[in-house]
Order: sequence, then C-alpha cells, then structure tokens
Amino acid sequence: MQTLSLSFHNHTLVITINRPDKLNALNKKVIEELSSVMDDVYNNTEIKSVIITGSGPRAFVAGADISEFAALDANGGKAMAEKGQMQVFNKIEHCVKPVIAAVNGFALGGGCELAMACHFRIAGNNAQFGQPEVNLGLIPGYGGTQRLTLLIGKGRAMELLMTGSMIDAPTALQYGLVNYVVPPEELMNKALSVAELINTKAPLAIAGCIKAANAVFDESKNGYETEINIFGELFDTADAKEGAAAFLEKRQPVFKGF
Repeated sequence: MQTLSLSFHNHTLVITINRPDKLNALNKKVIEELSSVMDDVYNNTEIKSVIITGSGPRAFVAGADISEFAALDANGGKAMAEKGQMQVFNKIEHCVKPVIAAVNGFALGGGCELAMACHFRIAGNNAQFGQPEVNLGLIPGYGGTQRLTLLIGKGRAMELLMTGSMIDAPTALQYGLVNYVVPPEELMNKALSVAELINTKAPLAIAGCIKAANAVFDESKNGYETEINIFGELFDTADAKEGAAAFLEKRQPVFKGF
C-alpha cells in the first residue's frame, strides 16, 4: 500500500489514510487502495470490524486532491464520482461488518463523505466537518448531498452545502453527525473499545442490523419487510440457538458466525 497503512487489533482492522503532507487528501491511488482493502474486509473471516482514520493530528481527510481536477471535463467528473461511489463509498456503507470512522482534525469534502459512508463516527474534539465544494463551483460527488441530508436533516444539510461552512465536533454531536466526541489522544482507544464490544456479538446478527438499517433509505426496499425476513432467517443459525441457550444458562454466548 502506497497511501494506506494497515494494522490489526483483535479482529479489528485499522485503515489509516497515510498522506499527512497532503492532509490525507483523496486521490486516485487512495480510492484504488481503499477499494482493494474493502474487498479483503468482505472476504477475510478474521476481520470482524474496521476503523478508518487519518494519519497525523491535523486531518482525517481534508478533501479530494484538487490537482487531479484540472484536466476533467463533464464526462471525466462523472466517471470520477461514479468510481468513488461504486468502488469505495457504497462498499463501506453496505459492508456487513461494522465500519467506524475515527475522525481526527479536518473531515472536509471527500473526507466528510468518507466519514459519512461509515456506519457511525467518533470524533476528536479537534474535528471539523464540512462540504466546501461550492467554493470550487462544484457539489459533493461521493454521496455527500445524500448522506448529509439523511444524517442531519434537510434544513441543516442545505445550509452547510450552500454556504460551504465547517462545523466543529460539539456541533456535529448536537446535529447527530457523530456518536461521541473525545480528546484526540483518546480517539483510537474509544473507537477500538466500541469495535471490540461489537466483535463479541453474533456476526450474522450484526450484518442483519446493517442491512435492515440501510433499507430505511433504499426506496427499492420495504424496510419493515427486510427486517421481518432477516429476523426469520436468523432463527436458522447456530448463533441464534447459542444466544438463547447462553441466556437461559446464564453464561456468555460464544458466537461462531454461522
């Protein structure tokens, strides 16, 4: 990996965007490598959860690499957005293993979009969020207009999208954009502790929670039907039988993922 560094902590894969000299800005190589790593997350049974963060104290991801924009026309811009959305952001959002954003410093433009594609976000109290694309005569292209609106509501999203303004971590917490705000030095420990708690739960049930919750925002699906179907399917799993047995026997369950 040229732009990412990877580490493994008790079944949790930590993916660090590692371009600190560029404030971890997203370029073609980052997108390609994130896509490749997410493929491994899907297929590697040793990985139960993922944390995505940025290298250094200043930025999670400060946006896209603007130097790659100069030569783009309408078709090139559309292709760039499609590639990023399909190869990375949708893979993250629909991953059946939890993906947590640990946001340190700036999460702007594509960085804010990357954080929002994760299942939830934990922020250092130095974090700043924003979609400043209007300052470049553009709009977000990696799903930002959609996910920001779903996460914080239309009125607040419209204001942030149209002004290009940033919000700090306490405001992001108030808006519901992040789940926790912690001192920067505690950020990774907090993210790992939440991931490790989730890792103790039944993997198929976690996957079911993700699929059912995502169905809320998918117009092609009836979310209640999706929930009913997944609920029923899980009764045929060994983990559901183990969970019920452990509860009745007053012991901790040992889930196997089948």
